[in-house]
Amino acid sequence: MTPAAHHADGPKRLELSFEFFPPKKPEQFAAFKDTAERLKAFAPDFVSVTYGAGGTSKDRSFAAVEMLTQEVGLPTAAHLTCVSAACSETNEAIATFQTFGVRHFVALRGDPPEGPGTPYAPHPEGYTDTADLIRGLRRIDDFEISVSAYPERHPESPDWDTEIDILKRKVEAGATRALTQFFYDNDDFERYVEKVAAAGITIPIVPGILPVHRFAAVHSFAGRCGARIPPHLLPLSELSGEAHFEAAVDLAARQIDDLAQRGVSGFHIYTMNQHRLVSAVLKAARIFEGERTCCAA
Repeated sequence: MTPAAHHADGPKRLELSFEFFPPKKPEQFAAFKDTAERLKAFAPDFVSVTYGAGGTSKDRSFAAVEMLTQEVGLPTAAHLTCVSAACSETNEAIATFQTFGVRHFVALRGDPPEGPGTPYAPHPEGYTDTADLIRGLRRIDDFEISVSAYPERHPESPDWDTEIDILKRKVEAGATRALTQFFYDNDDFERYVEKVAAAGITIPIVPGILPVHRFAAVHSFAGRCGARIPPHLLPLSELSGEAHFEAAVDLAARQIDDLAQRGVSGFHIYTMNQHRLVSAVLKAARIFEGERTCCAA
């Protein structure tokens, strides 16, 4: 691998981050807070909170970010999308997040309002794409800015040259880190990192890990974002209850361990707001406070 994904000069502290989505109902915020507090025990470098296209969930995102920063005490990155929103609306959201102490944003284009696979059209008064949104953030302040990356290529990218060029433009605009879409074949990630390095991109490329909480849901997610479900995941479709849980823990821990053996030094975990599965995976992979320089042998 390359320095974009790992440090080659000896053991380094593994970086860890979690992604949450804002609860849909007010009565779910207590459970959300409990999940965040339990996962705080793993001392994440930051957590992130998703944001609906066009700010469709912005009030819930504001509430979730405020809770994480002010009540739970976690360094929090706020997701931003530029689809279906004027620049003024996006800038107002940025200002609101700043009042909660946010200094890190995950800049995204966002899916078209009609859903993935439909044509994307910028808002006539909005940021045109992710690179434009990043430039807007940079004009406001010197934020830390993460962006998305796609080890199996974004469904809208016709070829790898286009895919890598999009990431390069985001980096040139000021992105400081890329968080990848989830994947289940580590060879795909390694090949992607090699392509990124060959293009002269040197920001950290952090693998996104999605433990299989429910096979049907993950299969659906994969279909929408162009991720493959490799054969070694298929037995999960036949399992349920604790048998499924234990198999999901084992698969995710093995994926993390293998990536660490390849030199990866950071992981972004898609939690699905579920602490039990994520906690079990991290313990199985031995990524927890005090033991963050290596994974299980």
